[in-house]
Amino acid sequence: MKFRWGLLFGLSVVWTVASAANALERQPASVYHARRVALADHLQGGIAVLFAAEEPQLDFMPYRQDSDFYYLTGWTEPGAALMIVGDAPGAATPRAYTEILFLPTRDLRMEKYTGVKMDAATPGIVQATGVDAVEPMTELPAEMNKLIGADRRLATKLWTQPLAPQAKALVEFTAATLGMTSAPETKDGTDLTAQLRVEKDPGEIELLKKASEASIKAQFAMMRAVKPGRTERAIAGLMTAAWMENGCERPSYAPIVGSGVNSTTLHYSANDRMMEDGDILLVDAACEYSMYASDITRTVPVNGHFTPRQREIYNIVLGAQQAAIDAFVAGKSTINDRDRQDPNSLDTVAYNYINTHGKDLHGDPLGKYWLHGLGHMVGIDVHDPAAYPAVLKPGMVFTIEPGIYIPEEKLGVRIECDFLVGEDGKLIDLDAALPHTADEVEAAMRAK
Repeated sequence: MKFRWGLLFGLSVVWTVASAANALERQPASVYHARRVALADHLQGGIAVLFAAEEPQLDFMPYRQDSDFYYLTGWTEPGAALMIVGDAPGAATPRAYTEILFLPTRDLRMEKYTGVKMDAATPGIVQATGVDAVEPMTELPAEMNKLIGADRRLATKLWTQPLAPQAKALVEFTAATLGMTSAPETKDGTDLTAQLRVEKDPGEIELLKKASEASIKAQFAMMRAVKPGRTERAIAGLMTAAWMENGCERPSYAPIVGSGVNSTTLHYSANDRMMEDGDILLVDAACEYSMYASDITRTVPVNGHFTPRQREIYNIVLGAQQAAIDAFVAGKSTINDRDRQDPNSLDTVAYNYINTHGKDLHGDPLGKYWLHGLGHMVGIDVHDPAAYPAVLKPGMVFTIEPGIYIPEEKLGVRIECDFLVGEDGKLIDLDAALPHTADEVEAAMRAK
């Protein structure tokens, strides 16, 4: 089965789960099941075991489900495991496709602090999870032992999460109980899920649009609030409140609110400076809606008016973004080509624009002041997995974010939008409602 985003157009887009298990918008259970079947098709009759994120031990550490686990299950509770067994009718011991969700035993004492959880004994648990079978976590080693004990060759067809300590422990325990001289080497299951996640289905696109819509509202709130004498942190807090008010559960990443020379630090996150008259302010900040991310950057003048030099650099960055948009061809254009040599690379197009428009204070081209790739995939993670440079196809969502950062002038400008490649191969700007030109930014700042 080849998993394609168009496969699911006939399904309703999202459904809301209002239970202790999930307060997010989820897609129908059939969508997650189709993803698991698609993963099984890549297992060559083998086994994949993926683990959910563990609950943090410290109260101040936020919990977020593992992205791959959520993609395959829509399940948000911690400590679970998912086993998928690929169909192998011709094996020495024939196997049919199997999926089992393993849930940890409830800790009633801890639930007084963290809230009620579900386990395999919870009434209606199969319907709640949407997985064919649900068993206690204690049964996971037994299931693994049974499968590999019946066909030792399965030990060479194991996909797990290489960074999960539970995966290492499970494989070592299985090897020990079966008398193997050493634990078998496993394959990286996240390499397979990464391939599935690149092209978004219609339900994912709707959630990404909602993330963009909430992020846009926060960006407008920022533009109305910025003025000399306010702190960067106050702006970050104001945007966080706007995200929460619009149904988001968290920022997509640490907000970057950099004024003056801080605008030239790519991942600046201290947000502790007071903004001054004449500063430029770079705000790279967006939110997650039901686990799906947005990624938006806008650069604004703190006093509401770009200086001639700020406007010049802003227009060059905007021109580079537009050049990349104009050059886009679905199925041919690529993104995040660090060498900037491929004529099909949008990075090359944007870089050439920047390097042939404008100079620094010493008369040198501006290309050396662009320090990063042109964009990246967006999805459940703000930097969704992909093999770069990635060929851009329908169903993909990615950023176009050129920038120029000149510390000597305390001047950093980045303009970043999220784009969807539509079914017709045309680009759709998910952040089209936000100001793009310098005049539009100034007008939005005046609308207080």
